[in-house]
Amino acid sequence: MRVLALDYGRARCGCAVSDPTGVLASPIESVRAPTTRRGLARLRTLVRELEVERVVVGLPLSLSGGDSEQTIETRAFAARLKQELPVPVELYDERFTTRLAERTGGGADEDSRAAAHLLESWLANQPGRHPIA
Repeated sequence: MRVLALDYGRARCGCAVSDPTGVLASPIESVRAPTTRRGLARLRTLVRELEVERVVVGLPLSLSGGDSEQTIETRAFAARLKQELPVPVELYDERFTTRLAERTGGGADEDSRAAAHLLESWLANQPGRHPIA
C-alpha cells in the first residue's frame, strides 16, 4: 500500500511517499499554501498520480503530549483533507521529526525530509511490521 505523509505548515506542507510495498519512505517536493484551492488541488493530484491509498498527517503535539495552536490548526487541516481526498486520512504523532530532518540533511527540503521521518515511523509501527535486525 502506498502512503503519502504530510508535514503540515500554513505556508508549506512537506511531503513524502512510501514505495508500493510500504517499506521505504522518500521525500518529494513540498506543496505551497496547502489550504488554498491550488494547494488542495496539488494534494489531490499527488494522491491520484502516486496511487496513494492513505494519507498520514503529522500531528505536532507538545513534548507532554498536549495540544498547541499548531496542533489545533493541523487537526483542522486533516479534517478538511478527509472531505477533499478520496482516501483515508489519519493523524500521527510527529514529535522530533523536524529535529531529525535538520540533522540528516539531504537534497530535499527540510519539511519533506521531516515528512519522510514521520512516514518511516508510521510504517514501522503498523501491525505485522517488524524492524529489520
